[in-house]
Amino acid sequence: MYRDHTKVIQIGDRKIGGGNPILIQSMTNTKTEDVKSTVEQILALEEAGCEIIRCAVPTMEAAQALSDIKKEIHIPLVADIHFDYRLAIAAMENGADKIRINPGNIGSIQRIKAVVDVAKERSVPIRVGVNSGSLEKELVEKYHGVTAEGLVESALDKVKIIEDLGYDNLVISIKSSDVLMCAKAHELIAQKTQYPLHVGITEAGTLYSGNLKSAVGLGIILYQGIGDTIRVSLTGAPLEEIKSAKRILKTLGIRKGGVEVVSCPTCGRTQIDLIGLANQVETMVQDIPLDIKVAVMGCVVNGPGEAKEADIGIAGGVGVGLLIKKGEVIKKVPEARLLDTLREELLNWEK
Repeated sequence: MYRDHTKVIQIGDRKIGGGNPILIQSMTNTKTEDVKSTVEQILALEEAGCEIIRCAVPTMEAAQALSDIKKEIHIPLVADIHFDYRLAIAAMENGADKIRINPGNIGSIQRIKAVVDVAKERSVPIRVGVNSGSLEKELVEKYHGVTAEGLVESALDKVKIIEDLGYDNLVISIKSSDVLMCAKAHELIAQKTQYPLHVGITEAGTLYSGNLKSAVGLGIILYQGIGDTIRVSLTGAPLEEIKSAKRILKTLGIRKGGVEVVSCPTCGRTQIDLIGLANQVETMVQDIPLDIKVAVMGCVVNGPGEAKEADIGIAGGVGVGLLIKKGEVIKKVPEARLLDTLREELLNWEK
C-alpha cells in the first residue's frame, strides 16, 4: 500500500503517514475570532470522532484567537491561510499545529521563505493545498483544460518551492469537485511523492449529493491504499462530515468499531414504519461502543431469515415486534417497546 510508505509527519500529538491510522478531519464554520462558539463546536466534533480540526484564519484577530482556542481543545488545530503570509506566521506563533497554504497565493519567494522559516523554527508541518478551481493558467493551457496531470504538476511545483527553501515537513492535498479527476490525480501523485496525502472531494455539495460524491471518490482512492487523512466536505453541519467519514472508513474495512445498521428496502410486505424505525435505530446506536451489526427488518415473515448475518436484529409486524439474534427469534415484544428492547440488549451486550 502507498500509505505504508509515506513520510511520517507529526501534527500536534498525532502522527500521520507511514501506515499510521487514517485520521478524520473537519473544519469549523464559526467565526474563529469568536473563541467561545469555536471551542464549543470543536468539542462537539471531538466527541463525534473528529481527530484534526481546521479553522479559517482570515484576520489577525482570528490568528490571535488560536492561542485561546488551543487551551480548551484536545485535538491538533490546523490554520487555514489563503493569501496573507503574515497571518500564517501569526497563526504559528499562536500555537497552530499545522498550516494550510497554497504557496501560489502567498506571493513572492521572500514571503514564502518568511513562512517556511517560522515553520522550520517551530517544527510546524505545512499542508500544500492545490485546488482544481485555481489551477494556474499556464498549466490549463499546457494540458488543454483542468486535468489530473495539471493538478499533480501544480502540487509538485509548490512542494519543490518549499523543499528548495530547506523544508520537507509537508502534507499534500489536491482537490477537485470532479470525482474521477480527483481519483486519477491521487493515483498519479501517489507514484511521484512520499509525502502524506490529505484526501477529499472539494465542494462536494449538500448532504445528499456531497455524501454520494465523497463516498464514491474517497472509496476509489482509499481502496487503493492512498490517503493519510480525510475530510468529507459537505454543505451542512460539520458533525455530519464526521459521521460520514467514519461510515466510509468502516465500510472499506479500514476502521473497526461502531454499530453498523443494515435495513431491508421497503416493499409491499412491510407492516411497520420501517423508514422511521431504521432512522431511529441509527440515531440510537451512535453512543454505543460496540463493533457489531444490527438489522432492522420490515416484516416478521422474512425478517428473521434475512437478518441472520447480523449479530442482532428487530423485525416489525402489526402491533408486535421480534427481537432476533443470528436469525433466531429470541423475544416477541409489543411494537411500541421494540426500540427500547433493542437498546437494552445492546447496552447489556456480552460477547
